[in-house]
Amino acid sequence: MNHSTAYRILLVDDEKDILEFIGYNLKKEGYEVYSATNGKDAIRMAGEILPHLILLDVMMPGMDGMETCEEMRKDARLNHSIIAFLTARGEDYSQIAGFEAGGDDYITKPIKPKVLLSRIRALLKRSGPGPAHTPPGKKVIRHKDITIDQERFTVIKKGKEISLPKKEFELLSLLMEKPGKVYTRDEIFQRIWGEKIIVGDRTIDVHIRKLRGKLGDRHIKTVKGVGYKFQE
Repeated sequence: MNHSTAYRILLVDDEKDILEFIGYNLKKEGYEVYSATNGKDAIRMAGEILPHLILLDVMMPGMDGMETCEEMRKDARLNHSIIAFLTARGEDYSQIAGFEAGGDDYITKPIKPKVLLSRIRALLKRSGPGPAHTPPGKKVIRHKDITIDQERFTVIKKGKEISLPKKEFELLSLLMEKPGKVYTRDEIFQRIWGEKIIVGDRTIDVHIRKLRGKLGDRHIKTVKGVGYKFQE
């Protein structure tokens, strides 16, 4: 039985032949597929369908993929949506810029359909079918002035709600579950991104830096040569 129909995927690319090719392969797997050819339409459509996954091309005329991603991340309704950049640019600095913009993964073109489908399955497996289907064991974590509600997917600091993209939320949840415990970089990669997902070495650094920018520097400590921990 194919369970892929539980997932909505939004494809964003200014090249219609790429949309048709990727869309065809995704629909064969049973995914519910939507497409947009520019950033503005993608933002509007994402707000309407609340996709589980957005495959976003970087090099688009007008509003490029980075700008589109940044705008999407301003919409709290899309906090649970995974955004993966699909692009021919594979340089480290380009990947870092993608994560800075709020992306969760970076897939380099050209890519074989079977490999792309495998990457998508791995991403969606970690996301679950959406915030309304929260797995058992989700809970509220409180430490001093920060509260995480894993079921409602919210972070509150000093009475103010802070909007976090999915990977930043998962990273903060992991660190806050055991304050003082040092998580190694390998452990964070496996727990947050999964063994099947290949991301750049700077990915964790970018997400940690963004969390510190939103929560303050004192909460997340770097243990040189090892990893990171949440400081009470």
